[in-house]
Amino acid sequence: MAANNQDRRPAAGHEERDVNVWAVGKFGIALAVLCIAALVLLFGLFRYFQSRESPAGEATVALGPPPEPRLQETPARDLKQMRGEEDQILGSYGWVDRQKGIVRLPIGRAIDLLAQRGLPARRQNEPESAASGVTVPTESGLGPKMLPPGGPLAPGQSRDR
Repeated sequence: MAANNQDRRPAAGHEERDVNVWAVGKFGIALAVLCIAALVLLFGLFRYFQSRESPAGEATVALGPPPEPRLQETPARDLKQMRGEEDQILGSYGWVDRQKGIVRLPIGRAIDLLAQRGLPARRQNEPESAASGVTVPTESGLGPKMLPPGGPLAPGQSRDR
């Protein structure tokens, strides 16, 4: 049986009728020509752009600055400068309005004065409502008598309505 298996093996070689060698060769040649043409065009474009630059490396076409608003050129330095100016204002005395006698105090001194004197408070006799100056109709055609400003929790209001 060993002799029969050796007789059935195909001969070593390649398939000659499936691949069109001439078509594959033409494609390879066309691809090589296309790559060379692309390189020549890119080199020409590079030389064109290079010829438009000045010797210093800047473009010869001067467009000027872009329109407003522009980006900051040095944002870190600008922020540091702005904070320095703010710190100088917050830490020094100065006039805000000389005509009216309004002055600026250093922030530390202002905090100390505020701690000594306290914050201004409301007077106790005023109602605690934003609608204290608003007039409210006493009767409505749609229902019972309306509550006065301040609501049901305002001083002098009864809760059994």
